[in-house]
Amino acid sequence: MTATTGDGTVAMVDAVVYAELQQFYAAQMQLLDDGAAEEWARTFTPDGVFEQNVLPQPWQGRHEIAAKMRGAVEKVAAKQLERRHWIGMVTARPAGPGVVRTRYYATVVQTPAGGSAEVHLSTRAEDVLVRSGDSWLVEHRSVWHDGSTAEG
Repeated sequence: MTATTGDGTVAMVDAVVYAELQQFYAAQMQLLDDGAAEEWARTFTPDGVFEQNVLPQPWQGRHEIAAKMRGAVEKVAAKQLERRHWIGMVTARPAGPGVVRTRYYATVVQTPAGGSAEVHLSTRAEDVLVRSGDSWLVEHRSVWHDGSTAEG
């Protein structure tokens, strides 16, 4: 559901909520970059979904999200790579009481031990976020890898 204003334009969230979302994404991505897969998974609702167009099936529920991300984090560490996720161009629209839909770009930079940083991945993502106390949780995340024709 996209909220529209009386003049037909798409409604955006207010500045306070937008700042909260920026803080949420910064904290969430730092957890992932630090290898804290379980903590990162807890930023999803208990029945949350994480899907990417390059994966055969979505990951469903915190338990599966944590387990699959733990495996991914371990593979990166085994290759002695550091990864940094950079999120930008975030748009946020109200989608109901305590629900926001976001769309953003994410770039993943990786640096091998003793090496130089390089762009590993460029993506577009869309989230459905739900209010949880003073913060937000991801109910559904869809990620599309740029340049990929994979549909899952």
